Amino acid sequence: MTKDTVNEKERMVVTRIFDAPRELVWKAWTDSKYVMQWWGPKGFTAPVCQMDFRVGGKSHFCMKTPDGQEYWNLVEYHEIVLHEKIVSSMHFSDSKGNKVDPAQIGIEHEAIEGACDVTIFEDLGNGQTKLTFIGNEPIESAKNSGQLEGWNQILDKFAAVVAGLAQAK
Repeated sequence: MTKDTVNEKERMVVTRIFDAPRELVWKAWTDSKYVMQWWGPKGFTAPVCQMDFRVGGKSHFCMKTPDGQEYWNLVEYHEIVLHEKIVSSMHFSDSKGNKVDPAQIGIEHEAIEGACDVTIFEDLGNGQTKLTFIGNEPIESAKNSGQLEGWNQILDKFAAVVAGLAQAK
């Protein structure tokens, strides 16, 4: 782990613009029935998604690979500004929610000590929303470990969920 001396420009940042109102994008990001549809990279499923979405709450997710291998994540919420921002920390975990060192499950992940993930929802007007995810990993490490590619694939799946919700509206 590195010290939290990495500035935001050096952190992994992934941005998308959606043709949907901010409240709908927020709903797709924070409602477990929708999260289960997009959590995990392409080809992965999310068979478990237990969310306690509140400051101090925790959410527990399972990502399942196409060959059936399971990876668990635990998210802790530190700040929530309705329809605007979520500050959280995410860790790999076991199926019971206990933190697991990524190296134990064969994943290289260089988290910035003390850094949180930040998700920002920006209303662009005209029914468009910009979502910015700032990860807790230096960008070079995220590129090398596959985290950046993984988050881009997650946001591709997320975009499909948002589009479906926008059409249904």
